Amino acid sequence: MAISGTKATEAAFGQYGSTYLTGDGAKMDFKTSGKSPKFICAITILTADTSFQTLTNHNSTRLDNACISTVDGEDEIDAEWQCATANTSNFATVITTSHTFPAGVTIYGAWSSVELNAGSCICYLAPTGKTVEV
Repeated sequence: MAISGTKATEAAFGQYGSTYLTGDGAKMDFKTSGKSPKFICAITILTADTSFQTLTNHNSTRLDNACISTVDGEDEIDAEWQCATANTSNFATVITTSHTFPAGVTIYGAWSSVELNAGSCICYLAPTGKTVEV
């Protein structure tokens, strides 16, 4: 789900909402409701060595918006994007709890579920444009 124009600018400034997460198990999960008019479009890391238990791509089987993920198979980029990777399976590296992010970094993508393993972050929201299955 790509956003552009005014919606992208508004999402960049947090006008569609944001949530502060801190500590092991803190999460934001749009998959629990079954349908949601929003998804997580950016995550700003607030504390050093923040790591994730869960990063689930929004519309997880649609590879046109593949993002870093903790789910094996959500990150295949060669077939859809005609791109080679250093990994022989042609998948990007799956994020695990051993991957840490430094404070001040913002990662962009489209996620329906984020759960922290350690640290703190702000999750920024964007509209899907309609209520959709996640």
